[in-house]
Amino acid sequence: MEEKLRNMTSLYITKGDQMLLLFRQRGRVVSDTWVGSAGGHFEENELNDPRACVLRELKEELGISENAIRNLLLRYVTLRRVKGEIRQNYYFFAELDNGESDQIASTEGISRWFTLSELSELEMPYTAKYVIEHYLQIGQKTNDMYVGVADGKGVDFIKLPEYE
Repeated sequence: MEEKLRNMTSLYITKGDQMLLLFRQRGRVVSDTWVGSAGGHFEENELNDPRACVLRELKEELGISENAIRNLLLRYVTLRRVKGEIRQNYYFFAELDNGESDQIASTEGISRWFTLSELSELEMPYTAKYVIEHYLQIGQKTNDMYVGVADGKGVDFIKLPEYE
């Protein structure tokens, strides 16, 4: 069988010890579960630029621009093979700028702030759950990038160093 590729981004916005999540409703792939603050599928002109995709989704879904966040970093890339697709997810993290209101509404569902300690109890998409688990244990203490491969039993993460 010929595998199709599905490229998606997710953005997790934090403010202090809280994270903004979205209860996504009416999604094409993911619906009725907690996901990142904003995110979605790549447009054709974004295939080599996940940052452009996540910034577009931020504007479309939350109505805010890149100026409303700081420290936007690509932190995780995951691969999962499901239903004849190879799903590649790019997970970005950022902080809400201090001058911005935390009253943020989404066009895709219900936005809500959670304390970091509440996150592990939420229902999330498969790889997102493991990303958040890794982030809470390791990722929030570093600026490293990690790659995760889903094998049906979990997601194995390795640090992705940059080198020559």
